[in-house]
Amino acid sequence: MPATQEHPVPDRHGSSLFEADPELAAVASLYLPADLHRHLLSHLQSLGALAGGTLDELALTADRNPPTLEHRNRAGVDAQRIVKHPAYVELERVAFERYGLAAMSHRAGVLGWPAPMPPAAKYALSYLLVQAEFGLCCPLSMTDSLARTLRKYGAPALVDRHLPGLVTQDFDALTQGSMFMTEQGAGSDIAATTVRAVPDGDAFRLYGDKWFCSNPDAGLAMVLARIDGAPQGMAGVSLFLLPRRLDGGQANAYRIIRLKDKLGTRSMASGEIRLEGARAWLVGEAGRGFQQMADMVNNSRLSNGMRAAGLMRRACTEAFHVARNRRAFGRRLIELPLMRRQLLKILLATEQARTMMFQAADAIRRADAGEQGAYALTRILTPLIKFRACRDARRVTGDAMEVRGGCGYIEEWSDPRLVRDAHLGSIWEGTSNIVALDVIRAIRRERSLPALRAHLAALLDATPLQAPVRARIDAAIERAAAFATWVTEAKASGEHEARRAASALYHVTTAVAMAWEAARLDAPRRMQLAQLVLKHRLLPQDPLEPADEPPWLPALLEPERTDAPRIGVADVALI
Repeated sequence: MPATQEHPVPDRHGSSLFEADPELAAVASLYLPADLHRHLLSHLQSLGALAGGTLDELALTADRNPPTLEHRNRAGVDAQRIVKHPAYVELERVAFERYGLAAMSHRAGVLGWPAPMPPAAKYALSYLLVQAEFGLCCPLSMTDSLARTLRKYGAPALVDRHLPGLVTQDFDALTQGSMFMTEQGAGSDIAATTVRAVPDGDAFRLYGDKWFCSNPDAGLAMVLARIDGAPQGMAGVSLFLLPRRLDGGQANAYRIIRLKDKLGTRSMASGEIRLEGARAWLVGEAGRGFQQMADMVNNSRLSNGMRAAGLMRRACTEAFHVARNRRAFGRRLIELPLMRRQLLKILLATEQARTMMFQAADAIRRADAGEQGAYALTRILTPLIKFRACRDARRVTGDAMEVRGGCGYIEEWSDPRLVRDAHLGSIWEGTSNIVALDVIRAIRRERSLPALRAHLAALLDATPLQAPVRARIDAAIERAAAFATWVTEAKASGEHEARRAASALYHVTTAVAMAWEAARLDAPRRMQLAQLVLKHRLLPQDPLEPADEPPWLPALLEPERTDAPRIGVADVALI
């Protein structure tokens, strides 16, 4: 093939995932203090460059070489260890040590910043990392969330003993975290927990099996168990801190029975745990384990949503690169009407998820600062992103793989890994049904719907809109809120509609927030996307009504031209 001839299979490997996503820095600037945003730009650039090349190669290698479990050493002594491929270990070093992603929310000094960073900073960076490597983001999230829960509820002696290892950037001194919650007979029904906790001096002995434990060789794990004599149901479940090794260096009394052979996240070990009298320490108040773990779960669910958003962004980047650079039937793929329709669907879900990621991260910041109503807002935003974004990621990654065609089905490309990994989000930290019901629970118990409505009203009041556009948005909010209220008040008779209610709240929230972002950034194209969310996700449509392609759609999907005539955000008419 002549050197001047363009290859028919476009390949963007080696190019920066940060540069491929020009809106990331702009949107992040709305959720970060200006000085911190400026400080992080160089780190976003460096991580984006790594993620598009070196980390992507390491992730592909780690995916092909999953961890293995060794039960004995070469002398025949029982000494369990999980053997990780060097490619995965190098990914760990980059994430935990170089960028301090599990530490930056807890202490000063990470990446040279003189204070702990807000959640939006952590998620902006992790959003780039996950576009190369998904599995590692689970240990990152659990280490970060375990440190948060320990600080919040742990006895001072426990915090002093264990927190430094969780938040260090010295990889060789690092203590990673995990969560041992799931039991085979209980699943998402935490009230059915059967693992026993027997008092033993200042600690407890744990007995029983945990069925799905990711990062099972972590130095510390949070475990749910029932103290002997405690009542049945949720009120009898307590939270414990379980070290892998005791103070004398000996292994604690639990075993990894086997590792899971998983569809996705193959780079990261997940296993089954048998607790055989393992020593563990009570965290917080006995009988309030689930309530205390809920704080950890909130963060883990947002992390799941962030990972879904990152997967969609990577899939979107790949799909648009192929569509803009491959030719068929005498035209670029992006010039073909059906391809434009497919790309728009990919783009909409991707942008919704990123906006909701930042909105939820900022709600956590405000809740941690004690702002009135912010916790109630957090309690609804985190299950919303976990429910909808994780489901959207399964479709978006599949549709993006189709854009590449036959090559997209080959494991040498990123597409199959994205598709496989995307399916975890809808299962981990609660299946879609469980999380949709948690949205309703937040409305019922936390009065989260008034908090959400107040938040959306504040965003809209700061957003100049044409009157017909504002009227459409207001009507969508009213209908979504009314439907969610009906589901909540109907209780068991409305439970079957919980998923639709959660989807409606997610779509209206992302549309409003994207419109607010558009106004703050003077980005008319983003305002168009906000309106398209409403039109295609919330408004009634006749599936058999013919419709012309909007004349502005081709320009929306192409890079913005500097010489093109611009309109103001407030001039974007009703779509």
